[in-house]
Amino acid sequence: MSGHSKWSSIKHKKAAVDAKRGKIFTKLIREITVAAKMGGGDMEANPRLRLAVGVARGKNMPKDTIDRAIKKGAGGNDGVDFEEVIYEGYGPHNVAVVVEALTDNRNRTASSIRHVFTKHNGNLGATNSVQYMFDRKGTFTLSKDAGDEDTITEWVLESGADDLEDDGDTWFVTCALENFDSVKTYLEEKGLDISEAELQRLPQTKVNLTDKEQAQKVLGFLELLEEDDDVQKVFANFEIDENLLAELE
Repeated sequence: MSGHSKWSSIKHKKAAVDAKRGKIFTKLIREITVAAKMGGGDMEANPRLRLAVGVARGKNMPKDTIDRAIKKGAGGNDGVDFEEVIYEGYGPHNVAVVVEALTDNRNRTASSIRHVFTKHNGNLGATNSVQYMFDRKGTFTLSKDAGDEDTITEWVLESGADDLEDDGDTWFVTCALENFDSVKTYLEEKGLDISEAELQRLPQTKVNLTDKEQAQKVLGFLELLEEDDDVQKVFANFEIDENLLAELE
């Protein structure tokens, strides 16, 4: 299993907790609103909005909530202007981290992110200090019930995706950013159950966390970053042994 799945699987379990769902919805609503404000409320003509709504639906966000967020953004008169900001640097045990945020107050967000890095003996870096270590990819998580490996592999290759990975309980598919929509459409037409479809930054190399203390420090650091209301996504280049991850869970 790869570094992407370790952090993702942990986040998915947290997302199942009702107390966290409200915060997740807040982040998704913000993304939908910004997408609609930047590219209009027509999902067919706005790829970013289409992706944001798809992710929200996958998290069981009510349709009325999604519609309100689209209307709010497309109307452009909510009085709040969000800007996209990326922070990057090194966390505990030299783990490279990229943080994507949407904020209406850059100073507040920068201060908050810097505090988390400093508290965990990390260092914020300059632009592209670690981004170059990640590849931006379209990703899909498929249920293992979708079919046998040979059939799934054939469909994935035919879809225009780059790779299929056995992720334990699921299949993990990656593709180039420009192929995201076409791959998603093809897989859906085959009747595959796509539990997650999103754009990610996948690490080219990974830091192997070998003991419980190391893993707990890194996961605690990433969780604090995720809890910030302005933070949309966090990517890190770590890997944890499956047995150690099971012990932590």
